[in-house]
Amino acid sequence: MHELSIALGIVKIAEEESRKAAATKVNSIELEIGIMSGIELDSLDFAWPVAVKDTVLEGAHREIDWIEAKARCAECQFEFDVENSFDTCPRCKSYFKDIYKGKELRVKSLEIEN
Repeated sequence: MHELSIALGIVKIAEEESRKAAATKVNSIELEIGIMSGIELDSLDFAWPVAVKDTVLEGAHREIDWIEAKARCAECQFEFDVENSFDTCPRCKSYFKDIYKGKELRVKSLEIEN
């Protein structure tokens, strides 16, 4: 389950940013996660309490903004929505594409308490 290491990475980011702001607690955290990032929400939910225990994120409200996937066809340059990595270009049916949106995982914001 790689979601535990992802959750621990998020905790590390929150702790570093809290330290920079001289904050003692994070009240809420907003994450952006692409639908093709490979992150399973159920697994992240399972790992989250263990990862945040005794950290600045313990008790923080967590909000997730899901980002839809977009691709650009390598053959005809057509841009289209993607649901899985094997989708073909709807215009020319090519399998060659650049998925340029939907693989993100970022901490968008932290609401801290000093």
